[in-house]
Amino acid sequence: MEKSEKLQKIRHSLAHLLAAAVIKLYPGTKRTIGPAIDNGFYYDFEFKEPITEKDLPKIEKEMKKLLKSWKSFEGREISAQAAREIFKDNPYKLELIEEFSKDGQTLTMYKSSEYFEDLCRGGHADDMSEIDPESFKLSKIAGAYWRGDEKNAMLTRVYGLAFESKEKLDEYLKMIGEAEKRDHKILGPKLDLFVFSELVGTGLPLWTPKGTLVRDLLDDYVWKLRKQIGYQKVEIPHITKKDLYETSGHWAKFKEDLFRINTREGHEFAMKPMNCPHHTQIFARKQFSYREMPQRYANTTMVYRDEQSGELSGLARVRSITQDDAHVFCRFGQVKHELGAIWDKVVVPFYQSFGFELRLRLSLHDPKQPEKYLGGLERWAQAEGMLRELALERSMEFYEAQGEAAFYGPKLDFMAKDSMGREWQVATIQLDMNMPEKFDLICINEQGEKERVVMLHAAIMGAIERFLSILIEHTAGAFPLWLSPVQISILPISENQTAYAGEIYEKLISSNEDWRIEVDARGESIGKKIRESSIQKVPYQIIIGQKELDAKLIAVRTREGQDLGQMSLGDFIKKIETEIKEKK
Repeated sequence: MEKSEKLQKIRHSLAHLLAAAVIKLYPGTKRTIGPAIDNGFYYDFEFKEPITEKDLPKIEKEMKKLLKSWKSFEGREISAQAAREIFKDNPYKLELIEEFSKDGQTLTMYKSSEYFEDLCRGGHADDMSEIDPESFKLSKIAGAYWRGDEKNAMLTRVYGLAFESKEKLDEYLKMIGEAEKRDHKILGPKLDLFVFSELVGTGLPLWTPKGTLVRDLLDDYVWKLRKQIGYQKVEIPHITKKDLYETSGHWAKFKEDLFRINTREGHEFAMKPMNCPHHTQIFARKQFSYREMPQRYANTTMVYRDEQSGELSGLARVRSITQDDAHVFCRFGQVKHELGAIWDKVVVPFYQSFGFELRLRLSLHDPKQPEKYLGGLERWAQAEGMLRELALERSMEFYEAQGEAAFYGPKLDFMAKDSMGREWQVATIQLDMNMPEKFDLICINEQGEKERVVMLHAAIMGAIERFLSILIEHTAGAFPLWLSPVQISILPISENQTAYAGEIYEKLISSNEDWRIEVDARGESIGKKIRESSIQKVPYQIIIGQKELDAKLIAVRTREGQDLGQMSLGDFIKKIETEIKEKK
C-alpha cells in the first residue's frame, strides 16, 4: 500500500473515532458523514446543544482514550430495511440509505468497537494500534449545511488534523502558525491595500490608492509580456443578454451562479460571469482570411458570480472578480505554437519574478461522465493529445487529472508552490474546439473555403484578487521593489536634516519620476520612523543624520533591518535601477 493511501485510510478511521467520542460525550447527537480530507478529516453532527472550540480538547481526550481499545474495522453487508431500523431516529442517515438503495448500491456497516458501528463504504486502517495518539489533533469547528445545500439544516462540522507522526503534525502546525501571520485578510488592510464594507456587500473588495497601484502594476506587467507576442487589447460590457450564454452553453450549466437582471422592457440580462463568449463576437465581426490568423485579444475586466456567503473568504473567494483574460482564435495547425508562446513568454517569466516554483496539471475530462462536457469523444481525444504532447516537450514536472477540464475543453493548469510549501492553481491555458462550433467561427483558408477555427483561453493571474491573496501570503506583504506601493522612505533624524532630505527626494524623482518615494519629516524619533516604515514593508529606508548631511552621502537600510551603510546617491540609484529592471 502506498504511503498516501495508508494515510488516507488512517484519516478516514479517525473520522469514525471522532464520531464515537462525540456520541459518547454528547448522547442524542445525530451523526451524518465524516470523510478523510487533505491534511486530516472531519465529521458533521447535529448537536442537541451547541458546542464551541473550547470543547475540542475534551473530545480529543476521549478519542485518545477510545483509541486504546480499537483494533480493526469489521465490515458487513446490511439490508436497507435493517439499516433503517438502526438509524430510525436519524433523518440524515435515512436520507443516505434511501439514496444508496435506490441506486442499487450495496449497504455496508463497519464496526470498530463493541458499541460503535457506522454506515460506511470502507477504506480503513488495518491496525488502529499503529496510530500514534500524538499524530492527530482536533483543529476547529465550523457551520456546514447538510450536503452543502443552504436550503438544508445547518450542522456543526468538527475538523481534525492527522499525519504519519507527531513530527509531521508539528511541522504542519508550525506552517499553519506562519500562515496565520501572513494571512492576507489581516495584512491587506494593515498595508492599506483593500477594504470591505458591509454597506457595499460581502465579497466586493474596495481598493485603496496603494492597492489599486499594485493591481495596475501587475496588470501592466502581464500586458507587456503579452504585447511582445502579438496580443491586442479589447473591451466588452459588464452585462449581456442571456441569449449569448444560451448559445455558449454557460446558461444551462451556470445560471444559478449568475446575477440576473430583468429590464423594464421585460428582457433578461446577466452580469457577465466570464468573458469568452463576448470575445467570440469580436472575432465574428468580420471574415478573416488565413493570412490574418491568429487573432489574439486581451482584456482585463471584472466578472461577477453569485457566490454563497459561506464560501466567501477575503480576496481568495469574491463576487467581483478581475480577470486578466485573453483569447486566441487560430487555425488548428497554429495551436501548438500559440500555446507554447503563452507558456514560455508569459506564464514562466511572470511567476519566476516572484520566486514561485511551478509544475503543471494536465486537466482532462472524466470519461465516466461524458454528459458533463461539450463535443464528441474524438474531439476531446485530439485536444487532450495535443496538450499532452506539449507538456512532454518541456522540462516542467506535470501530472494528469481526470475530471478537472472545463466543460468545453481540456486545460494546462499551472500549480505554484509558495514560500510555505503550499500549492495553488494559478495560470491556466485552455484549448476549446467547442465554442467555435457553437458560434460558427470560421476563417477562409488557402483554397477559399470556410475553415473552423480553434479558440484558446489564457488567464495568467486568473483572478487578480485571488492572485494577490496568494502573493501577499507568499511574500508576507514584502513585495519586490518594482511592485511595492512605496519603494523608498527618506527619514531625516532631526529638523536640521529636513532640507537635505528634500534635496535627496528631488534628485531621486528627477532620476525617475515614476519612483514612489515618501519623506517622513514628522517630529518623531528616528526609531519610530524606521519601525513604521518597516511595518509598511517599504523596501529601502534612507536615513539622513548630521554625518550624512556633512558628507553629502546617504545611509541606507532595508525593511528587514539590514544596514547597508553610507553610500553616494549615485550608487544607490544604480542599485535600485538594476533591481527594478531585473524584477528582483
